[in-house]
Amino acid sequence: MGIGLIGAIIIGGLAGWIASMIMKVDTGLIANIGLGIVGAVVLNLILGALGIYAEKSWLPQLIVGLVGACALIAGWRAIKR
Repeated sequence: MGIGLIGAIIIGGLAGWIASMIMKVDTGLIANIGLGIVGAVVLNLILGALGIYAEKSWLPQLIVGLVGACALIAGWRAIKR
């Protein structure tokens, strides 16, 4: 059991929005949702490879999505330079 599709969209949007505020990026709703979801997926894969698994509830996934989205934004900025 996980958070489900609707929960993933909501948590992804929230994580992406918080990340855009922290990283001072002006993104829209769809970009925020994408950043949060992709960030959570990528960071969950990296953590899983290291043997660390985040609980499948909303708060741990929000934190993982937030950190992952911030990492994606930072990575994008590094590539653009």
